[in-house]
Amino acid sequence: MTRWGRLRLPRLLVALMALVAGLLLSTTAVTARGTDLRSDRRLQLSDLLVRQRVDLQQRELAAADLRAQVQQATERSAARDERTAAQRRQVAPVALAAGLVPVRGPALTVDLDDAPPSATSSDPDDLVVHQQDVQAVVNALWAGGAEAMTLMGQRVISTSAVRCVGNTVVLHGKVYGPPFVVTAIGDRQAMRSALAREPGVELFRRYVEEFGLGYRLQAQDDVLLPAYTGTVELPSSTAAAS
Repeated sequence: MTRWGRLRLPRLLVALMALVAGLLLSTTAVTARGTDLRSDRRLQLSDLLVRQRVDLQQRELAAADLRAQVQQATERSAARDERTAAQRRQVAPVALAAGLVPVRGPALTVDLDDAPPSATSSDPDDLVVHQQDVQAVVNALWAGGAEAMTLMGQRVISTSAVRCVGNTVVLHGKVYGPPFVVTAIGDRQAMRSALAREPGVELFRRYVEEFGLGYRLQAQDDVLLPAYTGTVELPSSTAAAS
């Protein structure tokens, strides 16, 4: 390499370094646009806080809307419950009369039984309980203001048909033998008086004295009678063999 070449190379390097430094300064100036880069970061944080505050407000509005919806739903539910309670109050007397609800209270129980095997009569029918005997007791208790009644533990309603087949009673498709037990909830004194006035019951009690048929009247302070669970349709025939 010549002396001229050795002198020229350092100059070229100095010129190249100066050019690179100028480019770096120019790029920094363009990026910063003559401002402090750290101040831009502060602006970015401020914008983030604003966005978060807006987002929080939107969430609060959504939560308030949900609370309003819940309140409205609660009020509608309360109104439905009140309507349901009112409907139940209206239906209650009908349900009681139809025997569709259990009933609890003071009661009278009447037991009717056949004469013992040792009893005798020229007519065997004198020694057994008949349908009309059971029906007389049931009718008397209703007349005495019974609120609810059972026969052999089954709830008796207005469409119940008591049928006698031989010395058995058929009620709601079930067959029962004596003794026949009738229980009624209501004013016990009024029901006692109604039993005493009923001609059919009076006749049966004469047979009790003459042929030994069973008749027992018992007062109870607290009895629970079950609800009726069968059909409420009127039977096609209420005729019975006696």
